[in-house]
Order: sequence, then C-alpha cells, then structure tokens
Amino acid sequence: MDSADRTAVTPGKSRLARTFAKVLNIRAATGVAPVTANQKIQSHEKVKHDRTSNGSQSSYGDDDEKLRHRAAVEAFLSKLFASISTVKASYAQLQFCQSPYDVDGIQAADQMVVLELKTLSELKQCYLKKQFDESSPETTLLLAELKEQKSLLKMYEIMGKKMDSQIKLKDSEITFLKEKLEEANKENKVIEKRLNSSGSLSVPDDLRLSSLNPNHFVPVLRHTIKSVRSFVKLIINEMELAGWDLDASANAIEPGVRYSNSNHRCFAFESFVCRQMFDGFNFRNFSPLTESLPKQPNPNPNRNQQRLCFERFAELKSMKTGEYLARKPKSEFARFCSSKYLQLVHPKMESSLFGNLNQRNLVNSGEFPETTFFAAFGEMAKRVWVLNCLAYSFVPAASIFQVEKGCRFSEVYMESVTDEPPLLPPDGATEIDPVVAFTVVPGFKIGKTVIQCQ
Repeated sequence: MDSADRTAVTPGKSRLARTFAKVLNIRAATGVAPVTANQKIQSHEKVKHDRTSNGSQSSYGDDDEKLRHRAAVEAFLSKLFASISTVKASYAQLQFCQSPYDVDGIQAADQMVVLELKTLSELKQCYLKKQFDESSPETTLLLAELKEQKSLLKMYEIMGKKMDSQIKLKDSEITFLKEKLEEANKENKVIEKRLNSSGSLSVPDDLRLSSLNPNHFVPVLRHTIKSVRSFVKLIINEMELAGWDLDASANAIEPGVRYSNSNHRCFAFESFVCRQMFDGFNFRNFSPLTESLPKQPNPNPNRNQQRLCFERFAELKSMKTGEYLARKPKSEFARFCSSKYLQLVHPKMESSLFGNLNQRNLVNSGEFPETTFFAAFGEMAKRVWVLNCLAYSFVPAASIFQVEKGCRFSEVYMESVTDEPPLLPPDGATEIDPVVAFTVVPGFKIGKTVIQCQ
C-alpha cells in the first residue's frame, strides 16, 4: 500500500520540475534574466519618475511664460506713466511760457504734448490688441524710468522759475510798500511839525489881555506837553542806539515802581524832563534873581508887569525858536535855553549819546547848535517859556503843583497817564484806595480853576 502511494505522487512532481526547467532554458537562450521582486519595484518607480519629469518640465514652461508676460505688462505700464509725466511737464511749461509770453517755449511745449498724446494713443491700441513687447522688458523699464525722471526734473525747474518770479514780484511789492511807508513817515513828520510848530497854539491872534481866561491856558499847556513827549521820544531813541539799559535808567529815575506795561517806562523819563524844565516855574521868567521882578509870585502883580508878560507871550508864540535865538542871542529866553540845556543834559549823557560834548561847548560859549537834538530841545524850551509868560499874565498868576509819591489818588487834582487804573498799594497793605506812583506832568491852578496833574 505504501509503495503504491509514493508511485502515484512522484509522476506529478516530475512534470512540474520539467516545465520549470524549460522556462529557465528559454530565458537563458533568449538572454532575458529572471525578474526578481526588487527589480519589479525599481521598474515601477522609474516609470513614475519619467511621468513626473515630463509634468514638471511643462509646468516650468508655463511659469516662465507668465513671468515674461508680467514683465512685459510692467514695462508697458512704466511707459504709460512716463508718457503721462511728460505730458504734465510739457503742459506746465506751456502754462509758464504764457506769462511772460514766450513764443519759442510755447511751440516747443505744444509739440511735446502732441507727440506724447500720439504715444499714449499707440499704447492704447497695444493694450486693446494685447500686443506687449516681451523681447526686452528690462530695457523698456529703464528707459521709462529715465524718461519719467527727466519729466520730474523739468517740473522742478519750472517750479523753481515760478518761485523766482514770485520772489521778484514780492521784492517789488516790498520796495513799493517801503516807498509808501517812507512817504507816510514824511507826511507824519510834516503833520507833527505843524502840530509842534510855532503857530498860534490854538490861541486867537487877536487875543487881548482883558479877555484872557483859563480856557486859553489849556491848549498852550497841551502843546507844551506834546513838545515834551516828542523830546522824550527822541532821547529814548538815542539811548537805545547808544545801548543804554532803559529799564535800569527808568528805575534810577523812579525807583521801586512796577510797570504793568514795558512801554510805560517812558513816563519815568517824561517825569524827569518835566521836573527839570518846570523847575522854577513859580518864578517869573524862571529867575528868582531878577531885580525888576519879585522873587515869589505876587497875588496882586503890577499891571505893567502883567502886560509885559503877555507881550512876551504874544511875541514868542508866533516865532520859530531858531529865528528868535538868532535875532536875540542875549535875551532872557536865550539864557533860559542855555541854563535848562546844561541842567537837563548831563555831560556824561551827551558824551554817551553823541560821542562828544560839542553841543554843550557851544551852549557854554553862548551859541546854539544847529542839530536835530537841540532843535527839539529848543522847541520844548520855547513852549515852557511861553506857558510861563502866559501864567503870569493872569490875575492872580497861575501856580504849579505836583503830587508826591504814595499819596492817595484823587480825581479832582489828578488824572492817570494810562488807560489802566492807578497804581494799587503793595501786597499786605491795609489801604484799599489807589495811590500815586509818581507825577509825570505837573498840574496848575488859575484862581479857582484846577488843571489836573498827570
């Protein structure tokens, strides 16, 4: 039984072996090697790699095409904006050449505008037909950038020329306004000279001693104060030119005064000039040593003395100071001018303002300088002298008064030189009434009439 079974199985196996051997012999004869499992895997990967390579090459080609197209579009837009910039620059030049009218400049700008409009029309057609130059976009970009920079440079040049013309126009306007200002200043000086001239001082020429009243004294006093302020203004200007410290000078004249406005310090200088010029006003002719006239004001003056003062007033009020001094260099008024100048203008002050003492030396020698400074002083001195003559033409004579510092402010005898309230007492003081800082212009009494001090 066992041998029969082994014989039955053996023939099947031998046939399978023979078939396998034949296949091997055929592969060997044809040169085809047997395919292993690894070889099969590598073969599949190779096929897959070839397909991927072909797909990548096609995608790379598409990307390059897109980049070239994008560069061409950018170059096209650069050319478009460069042409627009050129049109703007040419139009700006066309406007600039209109005034002043420049024929050659207008024609050149017009030709450039027409040329660029043609270029823009060509670019429009290229855009509609999708005809973009893809040959050399880099070169096109550079040329367009260069063209746009030239247009910008041209615009800046035109703007510079416009600004230059505007500067010239403004310079001419400034020159014109300076001339008008100079003319206005000259007119103001003429008007000021008329106001400060040796005219009638608003007093009637036919005024008589018998009709004299306090109303005639007020306009003469106002003209006197105007002349004082004109002289003070001249002194302050000279001090500023000489480099003086005006605050320190004002504090030296009126120490301890606080000014709410820096312009108010001029009142300190005005106060000093008034004190010097009105010193001795209570004496007839400012001279207590006059033998023919009393030293102190007399409430019942001699009628002849009263008439003499009025005649001096009428004589000098209608004459110019320089003419009177030249005609009567030894008169009482001439001596008054000399003494007041030497009293008011200190030698150090004159030397600082003018660098010498020439004017003072001339006054000491009995002569009178022909300078603007002395002319302003002489006009002021004449007004004060005339006011004194008029004051002693009244019966009783007008008297002068001033208020001491720290006194209570009274509207009956005083008025403020500023629009602000009078000076208030220092902090901590119990007094609530305003007080006086200092007297700028003295006041006057003519009988029962009071002319307020300032």
